[in-house]
Amino acid sequence: MTVRFSLTTTTDMPVAELFRRSLNIDDHVASMAGSGESAVAGVVAGQIGLGETVTWRARHFGVRFRMTSVISALDAPHRFVDHQVRGPFKAFHHEHPFAAANGVTTMTDNITFTAPFGFVGRLAERLVLGRYLQKLIGERNHYLVRES
Repeated sequence: MTVRFSLTTTTDMPVAELFRRSLNIDDHVASMAGSGESAVAGVVAGQIGLGETVTWRARHFGVRFRMTSVISALDAPHRFVDHQVRGPFKAFHHEHPFAAANGVTTMTDNITFTAPFGFVGRLAERLVLGRYLQKLIGERNHYLVRES
């Protein structure tokens, strides 16, 4: 089974600045300090761009994970998409649309993922992973808009 969720973040930060920060590896690593997430291959610092990959290493639920993502679409400063090309999920797709109106920037995270392991994976998706990922993305977004 596939899980889908959206998370919306608003700020007075200019859309181009939030877009740039969202593609910055260093900001991502700083926002995920609690899980010890680090970039270990591909683009490991600074800005990541269209067609480029990053391999993340992190600890979640006491288990070490590696996940390689690619930026598969980019239309600055309106939208970009990343998806897993190798890692713990059967599939992971993350669309980031941005909009600005009346001095307010809106960033939406549209996430679709499928866990591995058949029935056990479906239970994990429903009971744990969806909420956990929403919390992680929310913390990341809070960091991005707070640290402006």
